[in-house]
Amino acid sequence: MKSQPKHEYFKRVRQDHQTELVEDYVEEIAHLHAQLGEARASDLAECFGVSAAAVSKVITRLKRDGLAVARPYRGIFLTEEGEALAKRVTARHRVVLDALRALGVPEEVARADSEGIEHHCSEETVNAMRDFLRRQQHS
Repeated sequence: MKSQPKHEYFKRVRQDHQTELVEDYVEEIAHLHAQLGEARASDLAECFGVSAAAVSKVITRLKRDGLAVARPYRGIFLTEEGEALAKRVTARHRVVLDALRALGVPEEVARADSEGIEHHCSEETVNAMRDFLRRQQHS
């Protein structure tokens, strides 16, 4: 297999950074709905350690991209597309976290690292991690 020029790798990293914030938000909105039955902007601000204005900007982007709807005094809800993305991101996150744990990374470090790594893994890498975890279970 021929290697890509180095600038193509950096291009991919820049693209990953563009989707990282969106993925974090849809994942957390789904998590809040599962845990609390609702997702409010104030919950997201507290979770991410950002201002209400910062959350508002991201929610506007999610709405524009068809991933969420926000109703005044009723919270934030994911669309079908947003829920599908949240499920994919959550599954990928779980695989990365479990792979780090299997490698012996301390729990708190694995949790912190998985929050960033999950956004930069290709499907091939995530599938390789899945295969690694399956082999670990059977050995």
